[in-house]
Amino acid sequence: MRETFGFLVCVWILLLGNCSGRFVVKKNSLEVTSPDSIIGVYDCAIGNFGVPLYSGTLFGTVVYPKANQRGCMIFDDFDISFISKPGGLPTLLLVDRGDCFFTLKAWNAQKAGAAAILIADSMHGPLITMDTPEEENDWSEYLQNITIPSAFISRALGYSIKRALTFGEMVNINLDWMESLPDRMESLQHPDERVEYEFWTSSNDGCGPKCERQIEFVKNFKAAARILEQKGYTQFSPHYITWYCPEPFILSEQCKSQCINHGRYCTPDPEQDFSKGYDGKDVVVQNLRQACFFKVANESGKPWLWWDYVTDFAIRCPMKEKKYTKDCADKVILSLGVDLTKIDKCIGDTEADVDNPLLKAEQDAQIGKGSHGDVTILPTLVINNRQYRGKLDKRAVLKAICAGFEETTEPAICLSEDIETNECLENNGGCWQDKAANISACRNTFSGRVCECPIVNGVKFYGDGYMHCEASGALHCEINNGGCWRKTLEGRTYSARIDDHSHGCKCPPGFKGDGVNSCKDVDECKEKLACQCPECKCKNTWGSYDCSCSGGSLYIREYDTCISKDFKTEVSWGSVWEIILGIVTKKESRDTWIRRLGL
Repeated sequence: MRETFGFLVCVWILLLGNCSGRFVVKKNSLEVTSPDSIIGVYDCAIGNFGVPLYSGTLFGTVVYPKANQRGCMIFDDFDISFISKPGGLPTLLLVDRGDCFFTLKAWNAQKAGAAAILIADSMHGPLITMDTPEEENDWSEYLQNITIPSAFISRALGYSIKRALTFGEMVNINLDWMESLPDRMESLQHPDERVEYEFWTSSNDGCGPKCERQIEFVKNFKAAARILEQKGYTQFSPHYITWYCPEPFILSEQCKSQCINHGRYCTPDPEQDFSKGYDGKDVVVQNLRQACFFKVANESGKPWLWWDYVTDFAIRCPMKEKKYTKDCADKVILSLGVDLTKIDKCIGDTEADVDNPLLKAEQDAQIGKGSHGDVTILPTLVINNRQYRGKLDKRAVLKAICAGFEETTEPAICLSEDIETNECLENNGGCWQDKAANISACRNTFSGRVCECPIVNGVKFYGDGYMHCEASGALHCEINNGGCWRKTLEGRTYSARIDDHSHGCKCPPGFKGDGVNSCKDVDECKEKLACQCPECKCKNTWGSYDCSCSGGSLYIREYDTCISKDFKTEVSWGSVWEIILGIVTKKESRDTWIRRLGL
């Protein structure tokens, strides 16, 4: 059994009734662009609350309030507002550390209209991760409503900013969250270019608002997770934290009630009371069942079913209704069509003094590697090996996942209106476009837009994407009719495109014009280009004409003449031949003519 000091210490605290952890400090860059006296790039630490602007930047001006400088009270009480005026820069509110939770400072700043909050340390030392309070009180419900980003800065930088403001200088800062992106290069190491993310969670639903919010997130996010997973955009895996019981305490009441497999895998008691309700070992077994469900579903090619199972289990088998049991879980599993025998085999004997391969692997995965710190907090989301910072809600998490895709490879769900702004809608993003053909070089992306000549119906356009794009290849005439005039009217379609190697434009017979912008119908009747025989009556049509003969005679279009329909009584064969021989442009035999008339 592994003797990991970090786990040992945590379990000792666990046995005393509480165990807490924190994220590895995640640093990011903050750039002061003015004044000259403090211009430069500085480290800051991202808070574990609010919503970091993944893939974005925020440029604003710093304000340090004259009152309520620690931000622990509502700024309205001091008649202070940080809402930017039209045309003004966003306000970055600077407050000092101390007297209240970081989250309360951020909430007060947000309500007062600040675009972001900077919290200056009150002592010298390394930067820390600003975390959420452990207590779950009524007043802490605002935690889920914090949306502005936050940054923790050093005491020295805070002092420099305050000093510059004291001298009447404007302090402008650019906050850039590009460094906090889930590592795109990490995802590009995989041939399928998927974004990998993992969710550290628990089946425990008895821990109050925190558990309720986690269940609500799973319920709301499962539709997006299914789309991403089914289409191969992501590779998701759920994980569960367990600790082991120190060997001297394996036979203690605490370890027996909180652990399975002879103290190897333990989870805190849901009520922190070993004499009532469900025990920690019940949670370990249900967590193991969820992990095994994912393993079996994944092996069958349907890993997304995990989201359905966890959601349905939370609804159908809650602790408060005393349905948090194997029987209830089995019914949910069977309803989803997953092999129950395989799951039971994966769970194994939880009373045996042996390792469970799946839980042992889970404990190994809890140890941090690189930018992935030790996982000690539930819930924890890790995207492309980077720990997610921010609110656990569908929109915020989806934005973070979408930031992990290489630009222009994002799935459509990342470009929906509630996730990002379509920059191609305004002025076509400044890119080339052919309005007539409804073709544009602007391609919307999660982090902005690119001007890239498109491929339309298999035809590639070439150019810079900004000022010029031109179709090429054998099929280029299929695009916008090769740039030639084309029109459909009265059920007829005419085109000026010349289908030969010249790729030119020429108005078809019956029309006149340049062949590109327009082709105008020619009135053959008015211009006496048709129906010239004495008995002929001419009627112009779009792109052509109609001729008829008086007295019931038959009009012969090829010869622009009228012939009586009754040849036997009104016209002799000699007369017919006189007509035919009189037309020098057409010479046909008697038999051919007779066949033409259907005689």
